[in-house]
Amino acid sequence: MVTVRLHLDDCPESNGPLRVIPASHRLGLLSRPQIQAAVGSAKAEIITARAGDALLMRPLILHASSPAAEAVHRRVLHLEFAPSDLLQRGLEWAETA
Repeated sequence: MVTVRLHLDDCPESNGPLRVIPASHRLGLLSRPQIQAAVGSAKAEIITARAGDALLMRPLILHASSPAAEAVHRRVLHLEFAPSDLLQRGLEWAETA
């Protein structure tokens, strides 16, 4: 699978940009304690973007949005793509609190 994020607005550091742990998608599906350990032992990279930029990433990469310091838009179209054979096997979404 791959994720494409199309930025509709500028997202500088002051507007709550995405933070990612580089190469963390290679660790596979992680439990909450494994995520906390990975985040604690790695430096997050801040991904700023301009309106019209596209970001491609693997869905399993550890990521989060930073808090915005300004009250401005940071709209993004977030699209997930997967090969059709993966979708034919069915997907299960896990929501945790």
